[in-house]
Amino acid sequence: MSLATADLPTDPEELRAFAAALQSELYAKILHIEKLRGELARLKRARFGQSSEKIDRQIDLLELVIGDVEEAEAEDEARTASTSPASPRATPVARQGNRRPLPDHLPREIVTHPGPCACPTCGSDKLRKVANDEREVLEYIPSHFKVVVHVRPKLSCRDCETISQAPMPSLPIERGRPGAALLAHVAVSKYCDHLPLNRQSEIYAREGVELERSTMADWIGRMAWLLTALSEAIGGYARAGPSVHADDTPVPVQEPGRGSTRTGRLWVVVRDERGWAPCHPPAAYYRYSPDRKGEHARALLAPCRGFLHADAYAGFDRLYEPDPDTGQVRLVEVACWAHARREIFEEHAKTKSPLAREALERIGDIFAIEREINGRPPEERLAVRQARSVPLLTELKAFLENSLMRISRKGELAKAIRYSLKLWPALCRFTEDGRLEMSNNAAERAIRPLTLGRQNWTFLGSDSGGDRAAVFYTIIQTCRLNDINPEANLADIIGRIGDHPASRIDELLPWNWQPTNADLAAA
Repeated sequence: MSLATADLPTDPEELRAFAAALQSELYAKILHIEKLRGELARLKRARFGQSSEKIDRQIDLLELVIGDVEEAEAEDEARTASTSPASPRATPVARQGNRRPLPDHLPREIVTHPGPCACPTCGSDKLRKVANDEREVLEYIPSHFKVVVHVRPKLSCRDCETISQAPMPSLPIERGRPGAALLAHVAVSKYCDHLPLNRQSEIYAREGVELERSTMADWIGRMAWLLTALSEAIGGYARAGPSVHADDTPVPVQEPGRGSTRTGRLWVVVRDERGWAPCHPPAAYYRYSPDRKGEHARALLAPCRGFLHADAYAGFDRLYEPDPDTGQVRLVEVACWAHARREIFEEHAKTKSPLAREALERIGDIFAIEREINGRPPEERLAVRQARSVPLLTELKAFLENSLMRISRKGELAKAIRYSLKLWPALCRFTEDGRLEMSNNAAERAIRPLTLGRQNWTFLGSDSGGDRAAVFYTIIQTCRLNDINPEANLADIIGRIGDHPASRIDELLPWNWQPTNADLAAA
């Protein structure tokens, strides 16, 4: 519907009808956008499973459609404003909606627009200020490079002719030209923002700075060597928790001297006790392996004692066996209800089975209890689970066993139900200890950045590239878990870790980090 002023009816009744039609059209657009957003959210939740390529294409298409609709709406608003009859300027009415205020920490630049020198009504020059109208506009200053010149005057003693000068500050890369902030930006752009080095090279070239991909790759390797000790310190902390989460994801790795790729794995161990002990900082530790053999999982989790939240990967099974030296169980399995639910959900999505729907609703009731008790002390969580969750689990098990007798044992739903029943003791373990979680979502969330990154950098260049990626993911994702700007953190750490005593490496852990630069502290 055209909104040009010339097309507006002059009759009041027709004008009201026209306004009602516009309102109806606007409401339909809002409903359409909300429907698209709901579909987009559903696809994003599913994008990390199988058929991710197809889902990614759907997500891209939906984002384009939503963007198109919103751009068209904004264009209509702008056209309406520009074609409306001119009227005396008045105080602008604030636009309705959930607009957030601009962040307080951003610097403010005051631009004062002087008023008229004489009264526009009577011409008098006796004007006095009665108030200010202010309007904040968010601007962006493109990132820029600068060259820091370190000047060290040479001083000669007039008495003994001895030459002296201040020592050169240590650089992250000895005899190298990049500063710590540039190195941090390159690393975070690659491992946090998923920008491959070749794309970064093109971006920097637009700013007039030629940085070859191979040069930045060399920087990444040197930074990884510098940061390995810090990454391992995070790994030691993460695996020392009484309850940890573990997961892994495939990564394509280029075969040396060949055009083909093979499949390596990136593993993660997460310590996240915020659900019951918010005073303990969360951490994520990553490690690369060239394949998925169980020996890699066992080596990664060898230091762990207590509970392990994980999927039903057979490589973990030996970790649940008693220690041959002490006879004590090293790790107790805690299975993931999100994974068990997903098995049933996928079948419901295909067949709309009422049995699958009821199972999902029953599982959802238990998850709702978990949302209520999140953040409470372990003793309180345990008491609520024993009182409310255990009876629901008992009913759910009976329902699943009964359903299994009513459906084809060869069907996908039967397979999904058997998966849950096989893991039932491990699935119910969260009701035995208030420190445990109902799902392994902490590890799955830590894997998602790798999944997104893989879509951009396509493959790792070598096994050593996987080791380097694990170092950066460990530090960057642990910073993010602790609400720390990873680029500010790395810019400071890279600049001083070379001179930092190895015995005090814990001082540089993200949750202990004290920036040495005031600008970094404000970042």
